[in-house]
Amino acid sequence: MTGSTHAAAKAGWLTVRDEISDALTTVSAAEMHRAAALLAEPGRRWFCSGQGRSGLVAQMSAMRLMHAGHEAHAVGEATAPAIGPDDGLIVISGSGETPVTLHLAKLARDSGARLLAVTTCADSTLAGLSHSVIEIPTAGTRQFGGSLFEQSALLLLDSLILDLTATTPEAYAEMGARHTNLQ
Repeated sequence: MTGSTHAAAKAGWLTVRDEISDALTTVSAAEMHRAAALLAEPGRRWFCSGQGRSGLVAQMSAMRLMHAGHEAHAVGEATAPAIGPDDGLIVISGSGETPVTLHLAKLARDSGARLLAVTTCADSTLAGLSHSVIEIPTAGTRQFGGSLFEQSALLLLDSLILDLTATTPEAYAEMGARHTNLQ
């Protein structure tokens, strides 16, 4: 690796680090508390949805919710059951206007499910449908596409798992027991 190539790679890493730090520090603590309270409501099954890379974040979030002891499903998986009035849907959409995402959110809302939106636009259609919204500001990013949004969404949703498990001393042992062993 040449000196200039190495410097460019380091600059990229620093850009990502700084942008994620800036985005996470500007997320509303009140929004995070509301989202944590919604996730902490007992007995609720959670479904997670998003399109493209946001869909991958949704799948990782469903997995982590399962590790934390929730019944959780990624929307679109063959084993995902029907959503109902005691359930919740975490919807991840940078724009908050993705047609498929809005369709699924409306179906879930019509079924009586609670919605948690993770988006860059607090005034989006998705946010308007939701019971709780986490807005992630990403204006001015140097990263391609929605990378900063997707990175930040994953970290924020993982941080909610820390909130959910903070008062349970045996949480990590229980999570470890739920972790897959078929790999």
